[in-house]
Amino acid sequence: MTRPTTIDEVRQAYLDFFQAKDHLVVPSASLIPAGDPTLLFTSAGMVQFKSYFSGEERPPRPRLVSSQKCFRTSDIDEVGDAKHLTFFEMLGNFSIGDYFKKEAIAWAWEFCTQVLQLPEERLWITVFLDDDEAEAIWREIGVPPERILRYGEEHNYWGPAGEEGPCGPCSEIHYDYGEEYGPDATPAEGGERFVEIWNLVFTQFHQRRDGSRTPLPTPNIDTGMGLERTAAIMQGVRSVYQTDAFDYLVERGAELAKVRYGEDDEIDYALRVLAEHARAVTFLIADGVAPSNLGRGYVLRRILRRAVRYARKAGVPPVEGGFLSGMAEAVIQRMGPAYPELERERDFVFSVIRGEEQRFGETLETGVELLDQIIARQADSQESGGSSPLLAGRDVFKLYDTYGFPPDITRDIAREHGLQIDMEGFEREMEAQRERGRASAKFGLSDAASPEAYQTLATGESRFTGYDSLRAETVVIGLLAGGAPVERASKGQQVEVVLRETPFYAEAGGQVGDTGQLRGPLGVVRITATHSPIQGLIAHAGEVTDGEIAVGEPVEASVDATRRDDVVRNHTGTHLLNAALRKVLGPHVRQAGSLVAPDRLRFDFSHPSAVTPAELQEIQALVNDTIMANLSVTHATMPYKEAVDQGALAFFGEKYGDTVRTCRIARRSENGGDEVFSFELCGGTHTRATGEIGLLHVESEGSIAAGTRRIEAVTGRGADGALTQRHVLLESLAQQLQTSPAELTRRVASLLEDLDQERKRASSMERDLARRQAEALPAQAQTINGVTVLTAQVSAASPDALREMAGWLKERLGSAVIVLGADVNGKPSFVAMVTDDLTPKGYHAGNIVREVAKVADGGGGGRAEVAHAGGKDASKLQQALELVPRLVEQEQG
Repeated sequence: MTRPTTIDEVRQAYLDFFQAKDHLVVPSASLIPAGDPTLLFTSAGMVQFKSYFSGEERPPRPRLVSSQKCFRTSDIDEVGDAKHLTFFEMLGNFSIGDYFKKEAIAWAWEFCTQVLQLPEERLWITVFLDDDEAEAIWREIGVPPERILRYGEEHNYWGPAGEEGPCGPCSEIHYDYGEEYGPDATPAEGGERFVEIWNLVFTQFHQRRDGSRTPLPTPNIDTGMGLERTAAIMQGVRSVYQTDAFDYLVERGAELAKVRYGEDDEIDYALRVLAEHARAVTFLIADGVAPSNLGRGYVLRRILRRAVRYARKAGVPPVEGGFLSGMAEAVIQRMGPAYPELERERDFVFSVIRGEEQRFGETLETGVELLDQIIARQADSQESGGSSPLLAGRDVFKLYDTYGFPPDITRDIAREHGLQIDMEGFEREMEAQRERGRASAKFGLSDAASPEAYQTLATGESRFTGYDSLRAETVVIGLLAGGAPVERASKGQQVEVVLRETPFYAEAGGQVGDTGQLRGPLGVVRITATHSPIQGLIAHAGEVTDGEIAVGEPVEASVDATRRDDVVRNHTGTHLLNAALRKVLGPHVRQAGSLVAPDRLRFDFSHPSAVTPAELQEIQALVNDTIMANLSVTHATMPYKEAVDQGALAFFGEKYGDTVRTCRIARRSENGGDEVFSFELCGGTHTRATGEIGLLHVESEGSIAAGTRRIEAVTGRGADGALTQRHVLLESLAQQLQTSPAELTRRVASLLEDLDQERKRASSMERDLARRQAEALPAQAQTINGVTVLTAQVSAASPDALREMAGWLKERLGSAVIVLGADVNGKPSFVAMVTDDLTPKGYHAGNIVREVAKVADGGGGGRAEVAHAGGKDASKLQQALELVPRLVEQEQG
């Protein structure tokens, strides 16, 4: 038997071995777990088989084998050493109620010793503390007792994957590199001597979210063998980066950086990070993850940015179109045959990477410069004994909030300078910002009640009846006034009312709560908002407008039908919009938030670039074609797993119960089946057919964060009003410009062309004035310690004009330090330039202009060659410029 050595050979040998033992080869699942909101990513081979282990579904065969692509976030900061990875491949064989410990152990030993031909004396075994059965089996196949070790749950108990799921004791196989790497080391310690290559999990229990465990219907086998680690052993190297899984990527990074791997430890580390992260982001994006500030998108953005930073550390220069896409191309070429989705999503991968790399490249340059200044101040403070080696949380927050510089990158850079960052302080600043946001977003409910106050009203779940009717005869079972429970409330009081059953929809899932009225035997309450302050409780907020209301009284609850109709048109419109976005832009589109109000809808979604006008027109046309087709909108309540298996979209971050409500928009096809346009999990209210929406009109599309877009639209009456208003506006503009609406575009273009010509003439005049003013300035230059220094207060209409004047003087003088100042719109503006021959001698434009601006109550900075600054007090402009000669003397170095 030929010994497999390459990573492709090891993968295929594993699949072939277990296929010969009657295992069905199952393709790798996506890195986005299907129908499992408890998991951010697919983190183990068994994730796609969880429902088989729990008994919810029957597997296609009781024996399964796969090579599963996996992603774990726990080791991001460790990536770059010899063995930690974010993305990796996990080989696994699985038994669903078929074979158990004896076969799993015997086959693992056979594969290691006969197929991989690993020396038996190099293999060590660990078992769970009280698993006598597993140890006996290992002894029976010939493993010496001294190479079988027992450990507790910390080392030899696995699962669940996520907040709940199958779990059980496990037995691990460790490869021993030899005593020279640690004579007293043990497999549990890891270190340099041992590496775990295979974990055999004997799944016997289901762990719930509360930590309790119950036996599974049948015991199962779930194994995981790290492909990259195993390949390193087979190829006789110590690091996964020396294997054919990474060597081509490390080499590619070295080519871009024009360095040789193996000559500098710091650069080598950076090249390893770049290689690992390039492979990881390629797979994540191909599976539909797009950069954002939440969930999976945030993780992708974090490792993309980490890759860019370490590429710069390795010396990779900015490349036209981005260097990471070249790395991704290498990944696709090498791994595309095993994972066809890489080739299929090639264009999307490149689009996402290039956009994010370009954006962060600009942020990185600014952020690093500012962070270097903060670290320098910190170092100065430490030298004088005035500070601890800790970056203040407010500085970390400012870098993040003002300049978009991620705290994890700040932490990496700080660590390289021997500093930690005050994450608690950063979180306090973040929470203060959130609190400011919450304070500005509060809406007019009654006086705030405490959770305890609401809890006293939760005598049972409020039953929602508003799917089928907008009126209900019901009973008041709870009442709050002034934030406290009361038995009765009178006219003029702000109240929150809890009903036994209610047709009012409580704000949820982006849909606003219903309004309307409650009419009882003695009074009326006008309801202005409906919400669910705690699980199972629906609170109706409003004002007693007539008489009084009391606990125990019967009331007629009536929803404002016109407003609800407007809301359901917009809500159904969001479903059509979501489906159209995915059909036009691609399945990577994920809902990132929504607002469904009576007057408009707002839909946030993940997408790496702006939606073009042509794409937006196509999306809107597809939605309106679907509206005119009058497709049926139906709902069903079913088990969560069943809904997801049928294709219903579920959104990560949402908490779903065991039973969910679905919304399906479909037309009946000629063969009797359904042609589904949209199918989502949704507990909101909708139209009965798409035709009831009338029309959807997109008002705007734009970016709300890198990788996240927002569409605002109107439907029904809102769309009619918006289009009427737009028509009136066009007619008015046409009259003002003395043309017709049809000729308006041409007329505006002509006016803009005239305006552009006027601007060019004005700019030319400004440049001429600046040049004539500058021609007189060289005579004012002075010599300080052999250096020509020119400083002057001039007239300039803008900072750009000031910079242009300084640039002309720099060319004229040849060798000089130049500082100019001007009053620009009532504010002092400064520019400093230092010629290239003087910067090596210690003259720095950024340092000079920063000190000058301080005199005028301002600040600024920049590069050694050129820098800008501004101030607040224009009366101190000349005083500030008089500081320049002394600063030049100090700078001389």
